[in-house]
Order: sequence, then C-alpha cells, then structure tokens
Amino acid sequence: MAKKNNIPTVKNEEQYEALRDKGMSKEKAARIANTPDSGKKGGQAPPYEEWTVDELQEQAQKVDIEGRSKMNKEELIEALRNN
Repeated sequence: MAKKNNIPTVKNEEQYEALRDKGMSKEKAARIANTPDSGKKGGQAPPYEEWTVDELQEQAQKVDIEGRSKMNKEELIEALRNN
C-alpha cells in the first residue's frame, strides 16, 4: 500500500469506507480494498468448498491471513469467511 503524506492510497474507496463502517481497522480495510479483484461483483465465483487448497491459500494471501500455510482446507475456508 503506497503512502503519500502518511495517507494510505486505496484502490476501491467505496469498499474501504464500507469496511471501516463495519468496524475494521484502517490497515485491514485498506488491504482488502486494494486486492486486485476488489469490488468486483456478480456472484460468479464457486463456493469455497469447491476451491482447491492452493486456490484458498492464494486468496488468503491476498487478504493477508496469517498462518495460512499451516491451515487445512476447512481452516482456510473459515478464516476467509471470517476475515
């Protein structure tokens, strides 16, 4: 996340504000709002249960879930849904 004058740059400002309104920290909201697929809608993605462990770990990396490399599929799904 690039900073200019100590103000974080956010790719999806609308999503960032919505996440902040839900009580997320500035850092976490900015991290999520800056993911490459941030704000895309359409419901086209299959449920996490149909993803491979590698796909789940890649998604967990995008949203910076710690300890993801040691998680099994069920733990990754839970972490992603509760992130």
